[in-house]
This record gives sequence, C-alpha cells and structure tokens, in this order.
Amino acid sequence: MKAFEWTGVFPALTTKFNSQEELDLPLFGKNLQAQVAGGVNGIILGGSLGEASTITEGEKESLVKFSLEQLEGAIPVVLNIAEGSTREAVRQAELAQAWGADGLMLLPPMRYKADDRETTAFFRSVAQSTDLPIMLYNNPVDYKIEITLEMFESLIEEKNITAVKESTRDVSNVTRLVNRFGNRLKILCGVDTLALEELVLGADGWVAGLVCAFPAETVTIYRLVKAGKIAEALKIYRWFLPLLELDLHPKLVQYIKLAEQATGIGSEHVRAPRLILEGAERARILKIIQDGIAKRPQL
Repeated sequence: MKAFEWTGVFPALTTKFNSQEELDLPLFGKNLQAQVAGGVNGIILGGSLGEASTITEGEKESLVKFSLEQLEGAIPVVLNIAEGSTREAVRQAELAQAWGADGLMLLPPMRYKADDRETTAFFRSVAQSTDLPIMLYNNPVDYKIEITLEMFESLIEEKNITAVKESTRDVSNVTRLVNRFGNRLKILCGVDTLALEELVLGADGWVAGLVCAFPAETVTIYRLVKAGKIAEALKIYRWFLPLLELDLHPKLVQYIKLAEQATGIGSEHVRAPRLILEGAERARILKIIQDGIAKRPQL
C-alpha cells in the first residue's frame, strides 16, 4: 500500500469472536469481503467498536496481518492506538508499522485527563516515532479531552498528522477546521447520526459503525453526497437513522454485532465483561434491526 488519502468510508470494524471468546478469523474475513464489495475506502482495526480494551497485542497482530493478506493492497489497513502511557503508545505505533499497517488512528491518553500541553506532547511523541500517517480522534464526549484548534495548530507541524476523526458532536467544527486549516487536515465524521450533515459541510470521509452490518448503504450515502445528490442521499439516510442511532449507546458493540448477525456477516459473540444481549433489551434492539432490514432501500 502506497500513501493513501483519508477520504471515503472507513469502517471501524468489530472484532469477531466465537462462543469461547476466541478470535474468529474466518467470520472476520467474511465481513471484510462484504465491506470491500460494498466499496469502502479503508478499514480501522481495534477501535472502540473493535473491543480495543479487551483484545491482546497478539490478536491485534493477527488482525492486521490477516487483513493485509486478504486485501492485497486494495485498501489501507489502519490500526487504532488507545493507551494510557506515552511509552506504550509509541511502542504500539512501532509494532503497527512493523506488522505492515498503512496508518494509525490515535486516541488521547486513556484513563488520565491530560491537559492541552500534555495531550499535545503525547500526540507529538507518537507522530515522531513512526512514518505512518495518523488520524487523531477528537471525541471529548466519550474521552473527556478535546483537541482544540490551537492544539491542531501546533500538531500540524508533524507532517504525518494528516487527518482528524471529528466526534465533538458539533457539526460547526467541520467549518472551523476548514476555515483554519484548509485542506491540510482531512476531516472524517466519527458520529454515524451526523454523517450526512458533516459530509454536506465538507467532511472528507466517514469513520462508520453501522457500516459493519450495512456496507453498501453507508457507501451509497457517502457517494451521493459527494456527487451533490443530496435529496437521494437523504432518502436513504432517513431510512438508516434508527439503525445509526445504535452507534450512540454504551452497548454499541453488542447492538452492531447483533445487526451484523441479522444481515448474515457477523455474530453477536462479544468478550466479557460485555455480555450478549438478552430478554426485553435484545428484543427491542432486534426489532429496530429487523424493521430496517424489512424496509431496506433499493440502491
């Protein structure tokens, strides 16, 4: 894989397990092929949706190498880094490069609410440790640390910090970033329920969640917006919204895995402490998914 553009749809892929909580690479491969057939532009491994906090270093290596082998350079393979210490984040970046990953998604320090100076130093240390292109994940809602415009101003001195996953929940931030930095930073929407809005405002891509179960619909919305066919995109997006809202819940992993199972490209197996949904909650979520499948639009 040569240098790539942070544009288009990048699924934050779920990590597939069997009933014994072991990595299920054949099922992961089935979903990966569905993503490719749907037209995605890259994949992200080991994110929040990939159960980052429960997968081992060896499993990350297996996922990266398996994906590279399956994809044969067709689209980039990006590995997420979510670590508590700068030293460990740097080590993970070096491992990702050694394993052959094409890029990194980088979260701020985990478990400690670093201030602006500390957060900037953390990102800079990782960037300087690798040649890989980096997308910074700006999600102050979930991770309590915001990457401000002033911080980006400093961080773009690092040439390989080239994109931002925009998850502030403030769609105006897309315009602020474009006004300040032009095309220097690619902007990818990281919130499924705001994707159409942010793409219309000029976001370059979409780090998507429900794409794991509905790849073709996700890619179609992206392509229609970029072709200026907003009314056509909106029709699909309105159908999609009840499903996209599953991405906003603390149990997004369980909800999206249930959707993958319902569409035939995944299973609902998760790794503890997460548990498979049951009872009224499972019935309620499954109804949302089945209603969506029943009304699935013709593309």
